[in-house]
Amino acid sequence: MRLLLSSLFYRSPFENLQKHADKVKECAHLFKEAVVCHIGQECKTFDLLTEQVARMESDADDIKRNIRNHLPRGILMPVDKFQFFQYLREQDKVLDEVEEALFWLSFRPEGIPDEVAADIHHLVEVVVPPIERLSDLVALATEYFRSKSDAQRTKMKSLIRDIRQYEREADLLERELKFKIFGTIKDALLVFHLIRLVEHVGDIADHAQNASDRMRAMIAK
Repeated sequence: MRLLLSSLFYRSPFENLQKHADKVKECAHLFKEAVVCHIGQECKTFDLLTEQVARMESDADDIKRNIRNHLPRGILMPVDKFQFFQYLREQDKVLDEVEEALFWLSFRPEGIPDEVAADIHHLVEVVVPPIERLSDLVALATEYFRSKSDAQRTKMKSLIRDIRQYEREADLLERELKFKIFGTIKDALLVFHLIRLVEHVGDIADHAQNASDRMRAMIAK
């Protein structure tokens, strides 16, 4: 019976966790496209892109609820259940922040000031890779918890370090951009809008790192 329950686990929570991570990756591409579109001020599909992100975020919420509501009580898990749900929570917060960043961006239909447009574009370029890597991380984790392969674990640790490095770079860019906004933008309302926008974009990378840290805890020996 123990083997049967274990095999059921391998086909259940991590399978749905992968579906959730894939939604995160899809949203990463749409997020980048929407920001570039908005900065360029010539794209007519920003609203359509944000609607697509909202639908994907809703789909991801359904997957999240399915994982939480249909995890059998007493099931044998190769990881701590609390850590598993912490990971899911942080991965889901990535999508929440993507949606929030686009919502905040929509408050200025006239676009981003030229003085900081390139910098915000650069910040988004740095934030997108760690979002995308979460899908790869879950795929590696699924295989690792089946095989307990040291080689697989090493790959996961390397990927986690990559995500952490992207977050550090994003954090540095966020601080530099805030200084630039305060130093170059004179309109107080615009300063507030840009600062909050930059914080929302930076939070995306923060939650991606938080998720990877939770995964690191799950594979700790």
